[in-house]
Amino acid sequence: MQAMSLASFDVLTFDCYGTLIDWESGILRAVRRVLAAHGHELSPAEILEHFARFESTIQAGPYRTYRDVLSRVVDEFGRELGFAPGPEERASLPESIARWAPFDDTVAALRILASRYRLAVISNVDDDLFAFSARRLGVEFHEVVTAQQVGSYKPDARNFELALERLGVPVDAILHVAQSLFHDIAPAKRLGFATVHVNRVSPHGGSGATMPVSARPDLEVPDLETLAEMVLAEE
Repeated sequence: MQAMSLASFDVLTFDCYGTLIDWESGILRAVRRVLAAHGHELSPAEILEHFARFESTIQAGPYRTYRDVLSRVVDEFGRELGFAPGPEERASLPESIARWAPFDDTVAALRILASRYRLAVISNVDDDLFAFSARRLGVEFHEVVTAQQVGSYKPDARNFELALERLGVPVDAILHVAQSLFHDIAPAKRLGFATVHVNRVSPHGGSGATMPVSARPDLEVPDLETLAEMVLAEE
C-alpha cells in the first residue's frame, strides 16, 4: 500500500474539515453548549456519532447550504432528546466554523507541500464558511471546490468530477488527501484517484464525526506532517 512514488503527482487535493481543520473539537464545543442549555449531557463519542448520522442523512436529501445542514443537525439533536432549539441555537453550529482551528501540523505541512505541488480543496461547505478557514491555513489554493458550487455533498462523485475538470490534468496526476473514508477515500478511489488517508484517529473512539465505511487507500499516514516528511525524503 505504501510503495507509490509521491514525486509522480502534480496536484494534491484535500478535504478540509477533519483533515486540515479540527472539526471534532469545534463540533463538540458548539453542540455541548446547546445541549447544556436544555439540561442534556452526552459523551463526546455520542455527540460525534449522532452528528455523523444526522449530517449524512440531511446531505443525502435535496441540496441545502451547509449552514442549513448544520442548523438542521441541531434540530435533530433536539428532536432526539426532546427539546426545541431556538433560532440562535440553530445558528450557533454553522457560525462556530469561523472559530474552528487547523490541526497543529497543518500550516507548516501545507507550506512544504505547496513548494512541490499545486494544492486544491474539495470540501463539503459553503463558500463564505470556507473563507473563514482559508485565512487560517496559510497557503493559496489553486482551486477550491465547495459543495455550494456543485450543489451536492461528498461522497457524491460530482464534487470530485468538477475538481478534475477545473484542474485540467489527468486523474493519475492527482493525489487526494483526506481523513474521511466515507466522504473522500471510498468515492475518490471509485473514480480512479490515488488517495492518502490521513488517519487522525478520533480521541473519542469510533469513526468520530464521519460514518463508518470500509475503503483501502493507497497510503495511510497519521498526520499531515508525516506526509510532508515523506515528500521531502523523496527529493
